[in-house]
Amino acid sequence: MVRKVGETHREFKARMIDPVSESFCGAKWYNATIWLGHGGTTSCHHPPAHQIDLEEIKTNPSAIHNSRHKKKMRKMMQEGTRPKECEYCWKIEDMGKDADGNEPVSDRVYKTVIYEDRDLKHISTLDSNSDVNLKTCEVAFDRTCQLACSYCNPAFSSTWVKDIRTNGGYQGIKSDARGHFIDDAPYAEPFDRGEENPYVTAFWKWWPELSKELEEIRVTGGEPLMTPSIYKLFDWFKETDEPNAKNMRLAINSNLMAKEGLLNKFIDATQHIDHFHVYTSCEAKGPQAEYIRDGLNWDIWTKQFERFASEARYEGVHMMMTINALCLDSITQFLDWTLEMKRKYGHHVPGISVNILRFPSFQSPLTLPDHLRKMYHDEISNWLQAVRDRGEKSEITGSELLQPWEQDQLSRLIEYLDVVKTPHRNTAEQDLLHHDFKVFYEQYDARRGFNFKETFPRLAEWYDSIAVKDISDDEINDIQSPDSHGITNTLYAKRIVTEDGEVKVVEMKVRGRQTGESDDDYDDEKYKNEDDYKPNPNIKRKAGSSIGWDTEVDGLGGAVGNE
Repeated sequence: MVRKVGETHREFKARMIDPVSESFCGAKWYNATIWLGHGGTTSCHHPPAHQIDLEEIKTNPSAIHNSRHKKKMRKMMQEGTRPKECEYCWKIEDMGKDADGNEPVSDRVYKTVIYEDRDLKHISTLDSNSDVNLKTCEVAFDRTCQLACSYCNPAFSSTWVKDIRTNGGYQGIKSDARGHFIDDAPYAEPFDRGEENPYVTAFWKWWPELSKELEEIRVTGGEPLMTPSIYKLFDWFKETDEPNAKNMRLAINSNLMAKEGLLNKFIDATQHIDHFHVYTSCEAKGPQAEYIRDGLNWDIWTKQFERFASEARYEGVHMMMTINALCLDSITQFLDWTLEMKRKYGHHVPGISVNILRFPSFQSPLTLPDHLRKMYHDEISNWLQAVRDRGEKSEITGSELLQPWEQDQLSRLIEYLDVVKTPHRNTAEQDLLHHDFKVFYEQYDARRGFNFKETFPRLAEWYDSIAVKDISDDEINDIQSPDSHGITNTLYAKRIVTEDGEVKVVEMKVRGRQTGESDDDYDDEKYKNEDDYKPNPNIKRKAGSSIGWDTEVDGLGGAVGNE
């Protein structure tokens, strides 16, 4: 069973997770997010991705998931050691209580509860070096996307790439985001058009075996509807004789801003899939949503959401809310809109997940000054209490309009705004985050044609009060590269995860690299004496960059199937 009838998440944790260890999480075995475009892999969105070993996947294609790094983290979890890369959950759990006074439910519970008891018992004692077939898998084939959300970066959006190539890198950012807005993240496209991508090849080699047991395949991006690979997967579901295809869920992370022709094709494809889920994203309303998610048109997006809700064949529609410093200003209005949709289409359309942004730190809600955090804390708390007081149920399904697990996530956010002081352990000082906040949005406005103070009038006074620091030439040379492509031998910041699971921000040296060379194969002093380190005029060179944070905030806080 996934969960006993009537069992709460806390009761499930006490029954199935705690007896294994204080740090156990089923996602380390059964879940993966894999960026096939450049060969990054992780077990959820919270830790940084680590690089897939190209040599290993030649003989073991499942190593796109069963990496040596993950196997080490699995052993730590079996033994009750907290991997430092999983600090998102440790921060939630260490709060002690949520806004309702209950034990906080961290994402490792949401990510473990979806698996069968027998499968969890199996991995609890399994040799940590064993390969495991995934139960839930998220893949991104490339970074093609027509949006350029403010907290995203060129690693996950081709429109962000266009910004950097047109206007150059963002200047003056000094905190943990400084390495992510300086160039066009060429590592995210290490293979030329028409050239074989060994990570994609490994995926399709593993697919015949993987598809026999896989419970959910979820495709993200970029924007999946803009990549040809998603239509290969649609065709597989339509044409395959694999029995598990009738049981498997296919889920798509889509911004739902596709042109009408692609939206028609998408809706038609869902008619041939027995268990289809769509995940879309928003967390603010109207002009504020359009500001945060540059390229989104609120009227078009809401219209296309309703068209999908009324015409597509699906089991679930999910709303991934990315909680950032700006969305709090209209979050209760957005939540009102979600309730309107639930009334119209059922309590689960959409189901909402509350994902708290940590990277880049200066866009975290924790960057806001205390008086604004208190204001938003109270507004969300009052909204939630009013919903609870009404106790409204769906006329379509008869279920509570705002489900208990959705209420838990909002309660967690309320307490987070009150208790947690920093997004992560390497966060810069608050005045530095404020500096980055202002210098980023000043440039963002100039590049994108926005006006921060007109869009967020309640933030205008604080925004005007932020003092922009002077940056010395030494500091610029040390960490900033304002050109559209990184410059060989300059330094940039990179967020990495160590062998022990610790997340660190380190300085790396940019060097040219050959097409197809992975992130793990360059930008490090240990390669300086190798022949390919020296410039070769006959080879197309791309600058180094760093693995960015995921487009959905480095945090997937929702619970699949809990509606």
